[in-house]
Amino acid sequence: MFESFADIAATGPHMGRRRTGQPIRRNSRLAGREGVFWRPMDRKDARRIVLAAKRFDLSGRATGARNGPLGGVAIEILELFANLMSQKTGRLDPSLEYLMRTLKRSRDAIVRALKALRAHGFLDWLRRYVPTGGEGRGPRVQQTSNAYRLFLPPAAARLLSRLGLAVPVPDDHSHRQQQREAELTAYAASLSNEQRALFVIEDDALAATLARLGAALDARKERESAKRSESLC
Repeated sequence: MFESFADIAATGPHMGRRRTGQPIRRNSRLAGREGVFWRPMDRKDARRIVLAAKRFDLSGRATGARNGPLGGVAIEILELFANLMSQKTGRLDPSLEYLMRTLKRSRDAIVRALKALRAHGFLDWLRRYVPTGGEGRGPRVQQTSNAYRLFLPPAAARLLSRLGLAVPVPDDHSHRQQQREAELTAYAASLSNEQRALFVIEDDALAATLARLGAALDARKERESAKRSESLC
C-alpha cells in the first residue's frame, strides 16, 4: 500500500511517458501564492534595465548580423514590461496572447524572445495555475499567465557604468537560481499529496491520476488520525 506521494511517483507508469500538452505544466504555482517573487521596482530602475539590455544586445552583435544575443523582439518585450510592471508591488503577469496582440508578433517569436531574456539574466518567471471551479472527472485547474520579474545581470550593469549612469544593484544569477529552487522545494513540501502531484508531474494525464491517489491518501490519513483521537478519549 502506498504511504506517501513519493511512493506513488516512484512506482507510477511515468517513465518514458511524453507530455500530453494539457493545461498544467511542471512547477506551476497556484496564482496568488507568488510569495516574495515579485518586488517593488522604481520605474527609473526598470528603464535602466531596458537601456542595459539594448547596450548588451548591441555589444554582442556580430559584424554584419541583424540581431544580437537578445534580438529586437526581446527588447520590445522589456520595454513593454517596464511600463506594465507595478512600481509598488512589482506585479507583472501579462499573458502570451496579450503580448502577441500588443506587439503584433507571433507566438513563436514571443516565446523565443522570453527564453533569450531569461538565458541572459534579464528576466525570470513562475508558471501559475488557477482553479476552474469544475467538479467530477474533468480538470479542476488550468494554466494561467506567468508571473514575471525583471533583473539587471552583472554584464549589462557594467555596460551602464561605462556610460556613467547610476546602476541599481544587480542580482547574483546563481544565488537567485538557488533561492528560487529552495522556494519551489519549500512550496511543494507545503502542499497536500493531491496538490503536489499537479505541481511536480509534467505528464498531465499522469498528474491527474496521481492527484486522485494523493487525495485518497490524504483522506485515509485523516480517518486514521480521527480514529487515534477517538481511542484516546
